Amino acid sequence: MRLVLHTSVMVAALRSGLGASRQLLVAALEKRMTLLASVPLMIEYEAVLTRPEHLQVSGLSVREMNTMLDAVAAVAEPVRLSFLWRPTLTDPDDDMVLETAMNGQADYLVTFNQQDFDEQAAKLGCPVALPRKVLHELRRKR
Repeated sequence: MRLVLHTSVMVAALRSGLGASRQLLVAALEKRMTLLASVPLMIEYEAVLTRPEHLQVSGLSVREMNTMLDAVAAVAEPVRLSFLWRPTLTDPDDDMVLETAMNGQADYLVTFNQQDFDEQAAKLGCPVALPRKVLHELRRKR
């Protein structure tokens, strides 16, 4: 399964060890699914995940968070953004997430912000889903 994890999913994965988001991140790190990432998306992950409020809740230092991001980059399949659909979404920061999913031929763009993606992603043929739905499907395919 080929997935793009929206930044909201990465935040949830690091703030709680119990949820579907964490389980998807672990599955990516264990290479049980293919995580897709572009350079702009990795930069976004770093910018958001190293904010003081996320570091505090996760209990990680900036150095530890960067080590985790290095691990994500090491297992992710790099996606080159060869065609830009901008502006497509109401939040310009989300355009690069959709572009990563489209250029990487993702099976799902995994997000908590479905309403921000649904209409435009559907027009482009990119399925959008919540982490728990994707985790359920990942488990079913084993």
